[in-house]
Amino acid sequence: MLGGAQLVAFAATADAARARTFYQDTLGLRLVTDDAFALAFDCRGTPLRIQKVKEVQPPPFTVLGWTVPDLRQTVTTLGKQGVSFERYPFLEQDGLGIWAAPSGTRVAWFKDPDGNLLSVSQSGAR
Repeated sequence: MLGGAQLVAFAATADAARARTFYQDTLGLRLVTDDAFALAFDCRGTPLRIQKVKEVQPPPFTVLGWTVPDLRQTVTTLGKQGVSFERYPFLEQDGLGIWAAPSGTRVAWFKDPDGNLLSVSQSGAR
């Protein structure tokens, strides 16, 4: 039924100005609208709505992720822009915080200013 429908991604923020700076300037997403209810960004054709709420209780799992062509370069560039990557004692991660899944996909996690867990990954990377 929804297989042909456009997906819309959602996250939340309690500080819209800080979230706008992070998603627009740090991550490089194109802002579409900023209204009383949400910030809306375009992610290569997928709408991302960062809902404006009074309080954010981020879940302990990844809420948004991007597949990138060069994970090491992306992690390095984001790191230079002040993004800190998460370290997990139960995963073997390299010096940049990148974990290699058994499938060959490599993943690194970071948080937005509200604590939402985000990821960047490269499928089948070696």
